[in-house]
Amino acid sequence: MDRQSAELLEKIRQQFDCAPYPRAPLEDFPRDIPYLYINNLVTPYYLRNQKVIHPEGKVILDAACGTGYHTLGLQVANPGAKIVATDISEASVKLARTRLEYHGFHDVEFHALAIEDLPQLGLQFDYIYANEVVYILPDPIAGLQAMKAVLKPDGIIRTNLHNSLQREHYYRSQEVFKMMGLFDRNPREAEIVEVRQTMKALKDDALLKMNTWIPDRKDEEEWFLMNYLFQGDKGFTVPEMFAALRAADLEFISMVAWPFWELTSLFVEPENLPVFLAMSLPSLSQEEKLHLFELLHPIHRLLDFWCGHPDAASQVVPPGEWTDTDWQNVKVYLHPQMQASEPREQLLACANEIKIFAISPYLPFVSDPALVMDSAVAACILPLLDGPQSMPSLVEHWRKIRPLQPGSLEPQNSEMAFETVKQILMTLEQLGYVLLECSLAKG
Repeated sequence: MDRQSAELLEKIRQQFDCAPYPRAPLEDFPRDIPYLYINNLVTPYYLRNQKVIHPEGKVILDAACGTGYHTLGLQVANPGAKIVATDISEASVKLARTRLEYHGFHDVEFHALAIEDLPQLGLQFDYIYANEVVYILPDPIAGLQAMKAVLKPDGIIRTNLHNSLQREHYYRSQEVFKMMGLFDRNPREAEIVEVRQTMKALKDDALLKMNTWIPDRKDEEEWFLMNYLFQGDKGFTVPEMFAALRAADLEFISMVAWPFWELTSLFVEPENLPVFLAMSLPSLSQEEKLHLFELLHPIHRLLDFWCGHPDAASQVVPPGEWTDTDWQNVKVYLHPQMQASEPREQLLACANEIKIFAISPYLPFVSDPALVMDSAVAACILPLLDGPQSMPSLVEHWRKIRPLQPGSLEPQNSEMAFETVKQILMTLEQLGYVLLECSLAKG
């Protein structure tokens, strides 16, 4: 590492020693189901391989753990997994250890260590969570390579980069405050006061103030430090993200919130696109589609993605392309977070009390807040609360609870029951509520 990079890394360490991040109160406990859903190893593993993995016994790394709130989230979302947490800031590591012990987790392993030095641990990980860190490293590619070096062959990394298009105004503000000398040393209270006074002194119609200043956050020191005075902060576009992955010899899996990167969702009539776009869209690569999205609608602060070793993903076929023979061999799971007490009780009430079940609050990638499950669908999947079920067993269950066809009152035959259950499961799988394993759907 050259002298300039070493100096920057030391400034970053000092910033987080003085202002550990995030500043979540010690007693806060991650119960939000969509948050746990994203942090569950099951989610990206299924997305990549169409298989259900069990976190118990897996080894998970929280790289740049900060004050440990996300370390706690990883432990809660992945019961039985071994959690290892590292951070360059010893002050942050101390707070993280205190947090986990406060909540009764005493087996988490902590190390004060830079990401570039991860191979020193002598460990290999099934999952690496590196949140809000790669974009501040002096050499982000070296950080990605260090994580790859400790990743198991089928392991997955979740990390993110700041989006330069979405944060362009904050990068301009950082240039202003660098010119004022506020980055010369580790920013502290005096620098925050100077930023606050400068922003207040600007006219309200000054573009920098219009695009960055949030009066309701004027007293939040953390907000100033993570935006106006963020040491090492760098922005990336989607092409730059893909270039970094190629340089590190890592393979892109998916954006974490992939439904919210759907290009056609930006158009009033997705089925009636302008002719040139409609003709060119099918030939665009995944990288090009994501880049076009960010150019048209740069709303995402983070380029938040999963990646892994090249060519490690299983060959999968979407459920919509499975044959009936394939479906006969399907094993159906509830996503583990749907087994939490609240959605579990809601599903039972929906099935037994003929209530509508609003499922959108429990699923992180559902954009329609009004999405609901009716009692018939709930009754169909109710056996999943007891564990995974085969497709034939769910079809027989459906015939028992719906022995007659509602319209004709004719007996429900196996073929009609099969088609109904198949449609229910395909819809719920697209939403992420259920997971479908099928050994015949490979290749």
